[in-house]
Amino acid sequence: MNYWLMKSEPSVFGIDDLASTPRKTTAWDGVRNFQVRNMLRDQMHKGDLAFFYHSGCVEPGIAGIMKVSCAGHPDSTAFEPENPHFDPRSTPAKPLWYAVDMTLVKRFKQRVTLTEMRRHAALKDMLILRRGNRLSITPVTAKHWHYILKLAVAI
Repeated sequence: MNYWLMKSEPSVFGIDDLASTPRKTTAWDGVRNFQVRNMLRDQMHKGDLAFFYHSGCVEPGIAGIMKVSCAGHPDSTAFEPENPHFDPRSTPAKPLWYAVDMTLVKRFKQRVTLTEMRRHAALKDMLILRRGNRLSITPVTAKHWHYILKLAVAI
């Protein structure tokens, strides 16, 4: 089992949006970074767990937990000219971009904020806390995963 942290701006697609989708499941699409594409395509597997992280907001932080319900598959938004994520270089025969399907597991009662995570020395090596990290998806160690789960209960 792998653990991940997946960022989304709540003004674009937040955990409440995921909760309101049929079966609380959606394709995590629109990623246009090759390093992250490789994770989606090659490293994320059905059953992996991810933190849903709200970014680009007043108080960024982890809002809940999701599960990979379908491993990497071609991102269909890249094939749709009317879609903001359209990429004419990507075709169904030779897809350039990938997505995974994510299902909501749990919403936290309160977000585990970025400020709160920074207060804990046990999380100092977590990728989200490193200066300059701008990736929308990052791996999370099992140690960090379980520590954050304890924080989520304590808040």
